[in-house]
Amino acid sequence: MTFASHKWGIDLGGTKIEGVIMDSSRPGESLFRLRRETGASHGYEHILSQIEGVISDLESASGLTRPLKIGIGTPGAMEPSSGRLKNSNTTCLNDQPILQDLERLTGSQILMANDANCFALAEALIGAAVGASVVFGVILGTGVGGGVVVNGSILPGMHGIGGEWGHNPLRGESHPCYCGRSGCIEGVIAGPSLERFYREQGGDAVRLPEISLRAQAGEKLAIQTLERLREKFAESIAAVINILDPDAIVLGGGVGNLPLLYEARTRESVLAHIFNKELRTSILPPILGDSAGVFGAALLVD
Repeated sequence: MTFASHKWGIDLGGTKIEGVIMDSSRPGESLFRLRRETGASHGYEHILSQIEGVISDLESASGLTRPLKIGIGTPGAMEPSSGRLKNSNTTCLNDQPILQDLERLTGSQILMANDANCFALAEALIGAAVGASVVFGVILGTGVGGGVVVNGSILPGMHGIGGEWGHNPLRGESHPCYCGRSGCIEGVIAGPSLERFYREQGGDAVRLPEISLRAQAGEKLAIQTLERLREKFAESIAAVINILDPDAIVLGGGVGNLPLLYEARTRESVLAHIFNKELRTSILPPILGDSAGVFGAALLVD
């Protein structure tokens, strides 16, 4: 084996760093796959050393020399004008020149994209939306994000925030968001936001999967919480459809596992908000699961 026939990817998460070596002829299958803790509480330099450690571990496990190019998915986005990271919930990464620092540390060219973009790329090229020309990949979990893929390529945008629909405002919503604004989609339909709504309406402090089970058992408050998700998701995703008009939307993240998002009733709710008489866009569950991020990072390598 020679490294030229493989793609290396790193998924930098808040708690773990995952690395993969993927055979270019069999995308979606990992030859080697390793994880390390991120250790974000130890700061920026420690995270850099952990990424280098994962790459070194992959070298040792595979017997391959590290390649000339490595793809990395990050929380947050690269600011094109400065080359520094922004909008990361791993806050020690913000305003850091992580791409340049990693290239100096690893000796490889680093191809970097937001983790939601990596998710979207993987699902578009080797996952649920293969064959679709325009794909919107959604991260719907503890936060809300997204990525746009057009004809197999990520659309990062002028400001590096292409697909960041989670910080658009929803009508009638005013809950403060960590971004400094109010009424953001993330503050309404992210998992913790739905759990907060359930508590504020008189429920106890339980996680969303338990709320879903209670709804199935007929509890009115749990049903109300999930209906809120259905209607607010429909309103917010319809705005994306009106602007982007994608062939397919793939839903990732823990909230994206809820079956109600794929029901005919949800599609009817979306249709009520779009500028068309029918809804042909596919709304799909992911195929790659939590592997999408690291495979998407590897797919950044040409």
